[in-house]
Amino acid sequence: MHTEDFFPKAYEPLTVQDRLYKQWLEQKIFHANAHSSKPAFSIVMPPPNITGVLTLGHVLNNTIQDILSRKARMEGKEVLWLPGLDHAGLATQVAVQKYLLKTKKIDPRTLSKEEFLKIVWEWKENHSQKILEQLQKLGCSADWQRTRFTLDAAYSQAVANAFIRLYQKGLIYRGKRMINWCPASQTALSDEEVIPKKIDGVLYFVRYRLFDDPSVSLTVATTRPETIPADSALAVHPDDSRYKQFIGKFCLRPFPKEPIPIIADRRVDPQFGTGVLKITPAHDKLDFEIGIEHNLPIRDILTAEAKLNCPEVAELHGLDRFEARKKAAELLSSLGLLESEQPYSHVVGFSERAEVAIEPRISEQWFLKYPKTKEALEVVKQKIISFFPSYWEKVYEHWIKNIQDWCISRQVWWGHPIPVWWKNGSFVCQLESPGEGWKPDPDTLDTWFSSWLWAYETMDVETRKKFYPTEVLVTGPDIIFLWVARMVIAGLEFKPSQTEDLQQNIPFRKVYFTGLIRDKQGRKMSKSLGNSPDPIELINKYGADGLRFGLLRIAPQGQDIRFDESQIEEGRNFCNKLWNACRFRNRLGQTNPHPNPWIHPKSSFSHEILKKVGQTSSLLNEAFDSFELNQAAITLYEFVWNEFCSKFIEAMKWELAFDCKETHLGAYETFDYTMSIILRWLHPFVPFVTEELWQKMGFGRSSIQLEKWPGEELQNILKKPLYDPVASSTASAIYEAAAAVRTLRSLYCPNLNQKVKFFIKKEKELTDLEKAVFSGLIGASSVLSIDVRPLVKTPAVLTPLGEIFLPLEGLVNFELEKQRIDKELTRLKKDLLLLEKRLSDEQTLSKAPKEKIEGWKEEKNSLTLKIKKLEEQRDFLSDRTNR
Repeated sequence: MHTEDFFPKAYEPLTVQDRLYKQWLEQKIFHANAHSSKPAFSIVMPPPNITGVLTLGHVLNNTIQDILSRKARMEGKEVLWLPGLDHAGLATQVAVQKYLLKTKKIDPRTLSKEEFLKIVWEWKENHSQKILEQLQKLGCSADWQRTRFTLDAAYSQAVANAFIRLYQKGLIYRGKRMINWCPASQTALSDEEVIPKKIDGVLYFVRYRLFDDPSVSLTVATTRPETIPADSALAVHPDDSRYKQFIGKFCLRPFPKEPIPIIADRRVDPQFGTGVLKITPAHDKLDFEIGIEHNLPIRDILTAEAKLNCPEVAELHGLDRFEARKKAAELLSSLGLLESEQPYSHVVGFSERAEVAIEPRISEQWFLKYPKTKEALEVVKQKIISFFPSYWEKVYEHWIKNIQDWCISRQVWWGHPIPVWWKNGSFVCQLESPGEGWKPDPDTLDTWFSSWLWAYETMDVETRKKFYPTEVLVTGPDIIFLWVARMVIAGLEFKPSQTEDLQQNIPFRKVYFTGLIRDKQGRKMSKSLGNSPDPIELINKYGADGLRFGLLRIAPQGQDIRFDESQIEEGRNFCNKLWNACRFRNRLGQTNPHPNPWIHPKSSFSHEILKKVGQTSSLLNEAFDSFELNQAAITLYEFVWNEFCSKFIEAMKWELAFDCKETHLGAYETFDYTMSIILRWLHPFVPFVTEELWQKMGFGRSSIQLEKWPGEELQNILKKPLYDPVASSTASAIYEAAAAVRTLRSLYCPNLNQKVKFFIKKEKELTDLEKAVFSGLIGASSVLSIDVRPLVKTPAVLTPLGEIFLPLEGLVNFELEKQRIDKELTRLKKDLLLLEKRLSDEQTLSKAPKEKIEGWKEEKNSLTLKIKKLEEQRDFLSDRTNR
């Protein structure tokens, strides 16, 4: 077959991906056998929400899982990568409500529960398939036959059984407590679902007059004057000398006017505001605690929608909380009680899903007192579960030690029903209705109450026996409390292994925390900012392999990532580099599917690349052992692009052009051997291009993912060693010298196609083949050996082969070159002057982002270096002209 037909000039991923993925599915390569005798390796996919489409965060997370799964298969393990989807109760309900309002012009509040849930199930069917297809486009090798959904019938029953079991143990209870309330979603939230955000607000200084002497007042600093009608007391620190004489007295609440006590409490911060705190037990968690301890009345003046419910103050009644805040300030001012206002930045909790400020609210909810917290702490401390990076262990430990009871009920329709039945104010906890007249609890369970069972309830008994505990969980640190810690607790509490062995009940042995993907300016990606690219568009543009490899190269373990599309383009370019390397070999003839370079005479260049194979193997093993997958990708990029393509292949071209063919077969075998290693190394990272090349190169008839991962045999290259160290050292010296000479000639004759004469005052002897290859690498017409330096001043560079000179006679027109350099220097100095002016302008610097200023500084350093080199070059030419 013609090379152009068999091997197109460039890798065309869109013609390859769907075809190969279909083959993999047909061959059932991803399907795990629970009865296999192979050692098990398992991962449960963090289930994407059914609220939308794939994000770059999903791409990074699932690429890492796929790398680990594919590598494990090649290591001879029975791999289960179990996929699934999360119903995401509150998030999905909010998304569907927005969809109905925006697209269908339907107010969700006009729908019955049954009508609304029918629409959500339709949404689920449409979106779940789309998400799974997108993961397949990425190349994910999950066991799709085992795909689970958190509202599957069997899974739902398991969630209900967990609730009943915990209730029967006295760990789940119903109580009236201060909770986080989302006015937009009309539901309770756990502490972990509340995101602290810094906002710019106002601090209002309000006078509270003494009841028995209105001429005296205490000033309170508050951010929420709209809650004054709910005040039950003022509080001061008992040791604050400013206010000791007022403790036990009464002051007048501004509105509705009523005497309230002045109390002492050590939880008051004397340094905040004036040191006087207004106590509003119904609308602040600390105030609630103080109110309970001091037996203060609780006045709830906010509705579920966060509107004022205070008929006694007509001016505020019925207003939204933020409108009421402004109105309350006006009212205080009119009463002469508003002393002052000050701008004030402070932290406010926001609903993670609805993105509105939450309200502390007293509400009757279902709570869980966490079991097994001591054991959950110990399994991480003792490294039974290891975190990567390890510093997240401290964060985990802090949360476990300060754990609060979990509010597990939600006032949403879409979710797991609470297995509780009510009649005449009484309830029973069981799966089925007790009979006539009993009504189900109207609430549903927090989504995370189902997700914490994900590691084992997704598996049937046989699968669990083989694959539980799982090997690793790949997730983001933002859900270390919401999910990771709770899964550990669930595994220890429910004992999925049906034994008391703690090590068999943990949900996973390792946790890999990814970083957050941000844009080039460091901002979190979001649709509203327009900085969140569509991964499918990136796949269509650069290929799935380009997206995977480009993203992973910039994703250090646990660190945030600055995304730049050019990095994905680099990923595609890398795949093309690999493709063209194989295309070059294909033009030379058939490859050997079982290459053995050690039985043939080899050049120093073959010895050098074999040594590099051994060294790269060691670096990859270290990277995988420490879960530094980003470093593994960088190592592979460096080896393939620089060592193999830029050095070995370029040397091989000149070696094959040399008259003596003694080492030619060794070069072919070395290429084939190294490429078979490269493709297997790279397969977990870039599965499509490596599969296609594996077949085209004839290395095997079956899929590359069923081939053996390069292992101990590569370590023998360095241990025995299986290469000639002296020959390898010579090749390394030639490569280093060639790079130095190319840099030198780029200053005077950048066109490598123009053959140039060189002189060498040599220090290292080379064979005729090595001389020929070196000459080819530097574009030399000849390299003449000399014993003394040239009499005429000549550009030179010191290399491991000796000092190499570039004679300029007949190569450079000195006057024209000086004119060119002068023109370039004028331009560069003008640019430098503008940069220096910008960097010395305080007004400009005060407004510019930090990243931009750093960019200007780097540009200044680069320009300064270029100017210095050009000035040195011009001085050299001037010396030659003046001779």
